[in-house]
Amino acid sequence: MNQRFLWILSAGHLFTDINQGAIPAMLPFLIAEKGLSYAEAAGLVFAASCSSSIIQPIFGLMADKTARPWLMPAGILLAGASLCVIGLLPSYWTMFAAVTMSGIGVAAFHPEAARLANRVSGEKKGSGFSIFSVGGNVGFALGPLLVTPALLLFGLPGTLALLPSALIISLLIYSQSGKMHAYQGDKASPTAKTTSTGKDDWGSFSLLTIAIICRSIAFQGFNTFLPLYWVAVLHQSKAAGNTALSIMLAAGAASTLLGGALADRYGYNKVVRFGFTLCIPMFYMFNQATDSGTAILLLIPIAFSLFSIFSPMMVLGQKYLPTRLGLAAGITLGLAVSVGGMVSPALGWYADHHGLSSMLYLLSAVPFVGAVIAYLLPTPAK
Repeated sequence: MNQRFLWILSAGHLFTDINQGAIPAMLPFLIAEKGLSYAEAAGLVFAASCSSSIIQPIFGLMADKTARPWLMPAGILLAGASLCVIGLLPSYWTMFAAVTMSGIGVAAFHPEAARLANRVSGEKKGSGFSIFSVGGNVGFALGPLLVTPALLLFGLPGTLALLPSALIISLLIYSQSGKMHAYQGDKASPTAKTTSTGKDDWGSFSLLTIAIICRSIAFQGFNTFLPLYWVAVLHQSKAAGNTALSIMLAAGAASTLLGGALADRYGYNKVVRFGFTLCIPMFYMFNQATDSGTAILLLIPIAFSLFSIFSPMMVLGQKYLPTRLGLAAGITLGLAVSVGGMVSPALGWYADHHGLSSMLYLLSAVPFVGAVIAYLLPTPAK
């Protein structure tokens, strides 16, 4: 396992997903200053998720055929530069277009980076992929922490704070991408064709994709509406709501590393099953909480249930499709994960008509479906 390369890829993952993490934190400010409805606010999450999910498998197919190292830094830069202007835009549909372009940048980065993470992880793919994945989790957590003070200080133009980090990390990834592509099977040429061996199990991969969709809906729904729930139901400030979101995502980052280590020791399938099973009562208990202190404590097991299963499921996807690592990453990291964002407008519509608490009760049924699917997943052949 080449930890140096893994942490570089993890840093790229961080500064790609920091944009996705920042979007929910922007929503209370956009609602207050632009007069957006819950459904319109969730539509911005939909735009980012939909654009990355539809295109990401295409980038995955490209990664399986020929390595394209330039896609990683270009994706990071496009994701950050597009989102940072949202606070300056005059209308809802220009905001929608900006987050769509940001989603395309996210789509460009992930498949190539995930394929490389698989290769440089060696035999410890659970731990290696958790290092790569934790960058994305930390990015989600840092998104609110970065954008909230800027929005409080400068108003909506504070979204420009996302640009400097995107510029810096894209240059770093560009300077190291050639060396990473020369490692383990990509030979010396960054444009060499990529190959893997093994037998693809499309049936198991399809079941896994359904489970990932369930995890995505549960996570995206909870992630999108947590700051709004904190304000509307628990009667806390917007800053407190974004702080709660950052706490959950920080706990999720630690849970990602723990989940990868547990998967290497006890098996990927066992970790996935336990996480889904734990999530079911935790969602219900959270919705029963009447004060912010209890709700904060419940965010820890919720974060573990949602994040510990992420890396094991990504590795399972690549084990089920060993000859198509990029495509597996494009579907599991892109298409399946982003379905949650596509469902967010429907959840927003339901919250507009029935309240946020009622919407969370509806959302708590999703992990149950994921748990049933998880117990049907076979152990991948070695």
